[in-house]
Amino acid sequence: METVNYTNMLHMGRKIERIRRLRGMTQTELGEALGITKQAVSKMEQTEKFEVEKIKIIASALGVTEDGLKSFNEEKVLYNTMNFYDNSSVSASSINANNVETLNNFPIEKTIELFEKLLQKEREKYEEVKKGKK
Repeated sequence: METVNYTNMLHMGRKIERIRRLRGMTQTELGEALGITKQAVSKMEQTEKFEVEKIKIIASALGVTEDGLKSFNEEKVLYNTMNFYDNSSVSASSINANNVETLNNFPIEKTIELFEKLLQKEREKYEEVKKGKK
């Protein structure tokens, strides 16, 4: 019979490490975002519990919500990922095996920058339409 390791579900440091890795961040990059050293990040990832304010700061640096960090569960991520790919047209045969490591490697900052540019263009279009109706 399989047992569930509840310690891993509650260990905040392990959640931070997994999210950091899933986001493609190094300990150095997370440390820079938090204003601490790589060694401090390593120690943080070994810590089981954190104060609420610290969790908010870490979640922000990781680009996730506070609740997302607190309730992070690898099983949910795997389940959602598997269901996403099962319900999409993506298949293992359509992915070039030599470039698998480049999947989902688009930096979040670039994504935000692109979104903000698109949003600004839409706002400009809206203002033009608004002026034309007056």
